[in-house]
Amino acid sequence: MMDRSPASPGAGRSPQFTPGRAWAARAIALWPRQCELCRAWGRDAICAACVGRFADPVPRCPGCAIRSDEARLCGDCLRRPPVFDAAVAAVDYAFPWDGLITRWKFHGQPELTRGLAARLVEAVRQSPDTDVDLVLPMPLGDRRLRERGYNQAWELARIASARLGIASSPDVLRRWRDTPHQVGLGRSEREANLRHALWVDPALAEPLQGRRIALVDDVMTTGASADAAARALKQAGAAHVQAWVLARTPRPG
Repeated sequence: MMDRSPASPGAGRSPQFTPGRAWAARAIALWPRQCELCRAWGRDAICAACVGRFADPVPRCPGCAIRSDEARLCGDCLRRPPVFDAAVAAVDYAFPWDGLITRWKFHGQPELTRGLAARLVEAVRQSPDTDVDLVLPMPLGDRRLRERGYNQAWELARIASARLGIASSPDVLRRWRDTPHQVGLGRSEREANLRHALWVDPALAEPLQGRRIALVDDVMTTGASADAAARALKQAGAAHVQAWVLARTPRPG
């Protein structure tokens, strides 16, 4: 199922909010509110002043989106090219975004989605090569989906794709088993967690054939999840896979 509207319902393993939560999130977006970062009053979850202060574009590696001195491939991507072909990140996973994303993702604050999605859309628009045919979210396992009530990657993907005028689907890429939490794990441990965990439903693979795909996720730490997803998508026929992430974890130090 293709989706071009931020209001159209999700399906399969990546549903949107329940109707009650979705209505509440839309209603809250219309009320005057305080900026989640500086507490100034306005109508946006993140005010323009904080966007300018904390979300200014910085040079990033076009391969993995890590912050760099120049917008060229980093040493890690030259030594070990990722399976995905390019990456875009809106911000670093650091103050104040790490706390904001944690609240949005784990503490039931879906009203933050539109403000965060706006940062991703802006980063995509500023990137030189983001021409894609289809936007897909990183899937969640059933247990994690029940814990959170929604797939935060799909919420980002559906809003970003609608604003960019690109088709999206919540169902093409799936996670057939729950994987342990990745927090604190190194790349090899993350890769072991994800081995054979992601797959494409053959009945839904036709839209991938020879197409350019954007894979949306909230945070990229090592790139292991994006690699596993890109591998599954390419095996199913995708020609090119980009990773679009809200935040990129900086290198230590």
